[in-house]
Amino acid sequence: MVKKWVSACRTSDFDDRQVLRFDSESRTYAIFRSDEGEYFATSGYCTHEQAHLSEGLVVDFEIECPRHSGVFDYRTGEAIGAPACVDLRTFPVRIEDGLIFIAVDS
Repeated sequence: MVKKWVSACRTSDFDDRQVLRFDSESRTYAIFRSDEGEYFATSGYCTHEQAHLSEGLVVDFEIECPRHSGVFDYRTGEAIGAPACVDLRTFPVRIEDGLIFIAVDS
């Protein structure tokens, strides 16, 4: 599948937050900033009940779903806490001049 790079947000959009929602072409993504200043992107919905992950709690490298507390490692997309058992899709990220780009399916 061919990937295209899309501008999702600016690094300065994060302020004190560690996760942002990004919508593009009827798809939703979650973009994460780690405490170390690295950026990651996953699909934006929990694989258990389709809740927006951008409304969840981030601790270390984990995102907890706001609906039923399923937990994922946002670096790899791995489902690591029930009831979530299906991994999240992850997407490559690059930074250019303070803009965050993610590679999405075209």
